[in-house]
Amino acid sequence: RYSMIGDGLSHVGFGALAIATAVNAAPLAVAIPVVIAAAFLLLRLSENSKIKGDAAIALISTGALAIGVMAVSLSTGMNIDVYNYMFGSILAISQEDVWLSVILSIVVLALYVIFYHKIFAITFDENFARATGVKAGWYNMLIALLTAVTIVLGMRLMGALLISSLVIFPALTSMRIFKSFRSVVTCSACLSVFCFLIGILISYAWSTPAGASVVCVNIAAFFAFWSASLLFSRQKK
Repeated sequence: RYSMIGDGLSHVGFGALAIATAVNAAPLAVAIPVVIAAAFLLLRLSENSKIKGDAAIALISTGALAIGVMAVSLSTGMNIDVYNYMFGSILAISQEDVWLSVILSIVVLALYVIFYHKIFAITFDENFARATGVKAGWYNMLIALLTAVTIVLGMRLMGALLISSLVIFPALTSMRIFKSFRSVVTCSACLSVFCFLIGILISYAWSTPAGASVVCVNIAAFFAFWSASLLFSRQKK
């Protein structure tokens, strides 16, 4: 569910960044609250509305993307910025963005560690968590908040079209070998950092887009873990 929300929020983030650029506002200062609000709206629609799941995500994400394109078309001299927002660029990140990203990354990590057990309960079995007294709605909002902030922070480097890969690939890759929640989370975090650094080095060495380079490294890691899991399963037999 949250991987699809991440994909939808990336389109919302593009719309917010495009509007911020058009009005000469600070991109992250505009994008962060807008994407967080969209995350809460998507969560509320998917839980309590007749518009369910993928339909709600498509409704908001395509609408935000269209607004962003309109903002671009009504402005001039924005082609490079739009390309950077869509596909990512290290050069698009300012010093203020770096410091804001560091601070918010620490906040996201701290919140995850503090509420680890509750988040585990919600993601593993939400109905059981509700039965044991866990406020599922509140923690679903927390997960949506963490997802939204992560999406916005990575968009300037990965691009709106590729940022959701950072949510999807590390977890899917880790689950090829590891089975427990803690092991998957730990491996996903380490793998994400490793693939990110390798992708950045490739981007720097070959002058390729940073986002695409990171995704290609993640794809290679996925097939490596998948091959290893097949090998391990054959050895057990």
